[in-house]
Amino acid sequence: MSQHDLKLGHPSCGDCPIRHRAVCARCEADELAHLDAIKYYRSFQAGQTVIWSGDRMDFVASVVSGIATLTQTMEDGRRQMVGLLLPSDFVGRPGRGHAAYDVTATTDLVMCCFRKKPFEEMMISTPHIGQRLLEMTLDELDAAREWMLLLGRKTAREKISSLLAILARRDASLKAGAGACSFDLPLTREEMADYLGLTLETVSRQISALKREGVIELEGKRHVKVADIDRLIEQTGDDSDGGMLG
Repeated sequence: MSQHDLKLGHPSCGDCPIRHRAVCARCEADELAHLDAIKYYRSFQAGQTVIWSGDRMDFVASVVSGIATLTQTMEDGRRQMVGLLLPSDFVGRPGRGHAAYDVTATTDLVMCCFRKKPFEEMMISTPHIGQRLLEMTLDELDAAREWMLLLGRKTAREKISSLLAILARRDASLKAGAGACSFDLPLTREEMADYLGLTLETVSRQISALKREGVIELEGKRHVKVADIDRLIEQTGDDSDGGMLG
């Protein structure tokens, strides 16, 4: 266990901030106790690599706090960001021995890790875990299809607004009952441009326009406040459920 592997100083499963969204969301008290016996926490500093593509993975994990990127390297050496990992997202693939992507912490990151073999055994003995993981996998597939639509059809303003809405919705879901929300942008504007297929100038111009029109507030370059999520969603080209407006 490395110096970043922690067992103390973290909440019990019942008090965990991602308890109702993570892979353990449907577990009963006795099932949580079994998970607790095979879990450990790992922390990473912003910019630190969690795992490299092709590395052997002897764990799976849920993001507790912070944000990470998924990046793929092409044969000619170019790198492309292909996804974000937000709090409650699942990392790793049961039944697969190696990582498919580079995973890098973009903010300080805490992960709740499970030793892979015991976790795979629990998936068989504890249907609640397998069912929840299937739900999360299908949600991830839906999100990937939506992202294809975003990259292919949405305007620059809609792309920026969609990314902000994803972050705002996740913040709101982890803070039950909150009407307004705030979060730190996990990406630089250059990274946002790369992720969304836009130029740096376009990203800066669209963020400035959203700020000027009162859709968002900015504190410094990274901290975003959204007073009315519905108003932000109106800018995405989607309806309130995340589907495209007809």
